Amino acid sequence: METTGRKDDGSVRTQRTLALQGIVSREAAAVARGEDLPVSEVAAGVAAGRIVIPANPAHRNLKPVGIGAGLRVKVNVNLGRSQTTSCLTEEIEKVRIALRYGADAVMDLSTGPGIEDIRRAVLEACPAPVGTVPVYEAVDPVKDSALLTVDDFIGVVARQAEQGVDFMTIHAGVLREHARLVGGRLTGVVSRGGALMLRWMERNDRENPYYEYFDRILEIAAEHDVTLSLGDGLRPGCLHDASDAAQMAELDTLGELTRRAWEAGVQVMIEGPGHVPADQIAWNVEREKEACHGAPFYVLGPLVCDIAPGYDHITGAIGATLAAMAGADFLCYVTPKEHLGLPDIEDVRAGIVAFKIAAHAADVARGLPGARDRDDEMARARYAFDWDRQFALSLDPERAREYHDQTLPGPRYRESPYCSMCGPTYCPMRISKEVSR
Repeated sequence: METTGRKDDGSVRTQRTLALQGIVSREAAAVARGEDLPVSEVAAGVAAGRIVIPANPAHRNLKPVGIGAGLRVKVNVNLGRSQTTSCLTEEIEKVRIALRYGADAVMDLSTGPGIEDIRRAVLEACPAPVGTVPVYEAVDPVKDSALLTVDDFIGVVARQAEQGVDFMTIHAGVLREHARLVGGRLTGVVSRGGALMLRWMERNDRENPYYEYFDRILEIAAEHDVTLSLGDGLRPGCLHDASDAAQMAELDTLGELTRRAWEAGVQVMIEGPGHVPADQIAWNVEREKEACHGAPFYVLGPLVCDIAPGYDHITGAIGATLAAMAGADFLCYVTPKEHLGLPDIEDVRAGIVAFKIAAHAADVARGLPGARDRDDEMARARYAFDWDRQFALSLDPERAREYHDQTLPGPRYRESPYCSMCGPTYCPMRISKEVSR
């Protein structure tokens, strides 16, 4: 019998707690159906910490998504206004576009005015899991993280949990002792959350409040079944800085925090590096799985080179494919505007499609049952010159149709056994059909 995490008295049992008790949650059952897996397999993954189902009961229109071992690789879309750009209407349109092109989750990283209003609107508009970085909202009223109190940091976590946020990036692994390890880097600290925490620790001569008061964070997460996405505040911001002592020291701290979260019945995933040479990616994934006891790995990119501003959705998708093939579970998309500015609607579209390609390529390479079915169907449609079927099978049907019709417009060319690349004389598929009769 399936049950929900919210009990009759209004209290919440987390997905992890239910799984450990051998109870099938509605969310786990929905994930199992979507993945075409036995629900027992999904529940076992949640109980072991290898799968998370970010599902705050206060997120009323949520369609549950599973992230982790044995499941399809998932893709997250970051959006949110900045202090200089965008508005609520545009951010909600980004949500719509992200979902249209296959986003499995959305993170609202707003840092400008009206943060709470934007988050509320995103939650109402988005049936996919919604994530946040609470420290951004905590800093907004004061503009300097050094002025925050411990209660300021933790109060924002509580308010966002009550509002319905499904997963939160908490930079609890950046410790005072780690600051000395970034001195040899070319780009220092590139995580906004990591930099804000380091500033607070230096100015207040205290340990990271998220680490020192982690038990209070766990109480809030358990009360609302918020999945903790333990942030990589010391992630490398260029190839030179990848896999260094600072990154690894934080990762080991995240492994400690993972154990503590599991003991409190809280779901956990681990955030991973942003810029990594291609030959180091598999090792990074293996290192995270070992240090963090098999918890799902959530990677930003990673970008495999630093010299492609304007094209970092490509450098990121290459790294994401390699990471997912090696065992990463959750890919945070990168747009063409990475390092350059706040992405607009078209950037969101380009970024999500690039990373859906990466996730799908990894699912195929990992031999996930049924992963290649759509590719095989596309091959049949191509050989049959069934253009409408090809468009329908595409990750971006509108773009595929647009590019085809730019050179051979009109319905009659949708029946033609060739495209404008080869034309009727040189088309190898047409010739192949003729010679094989």
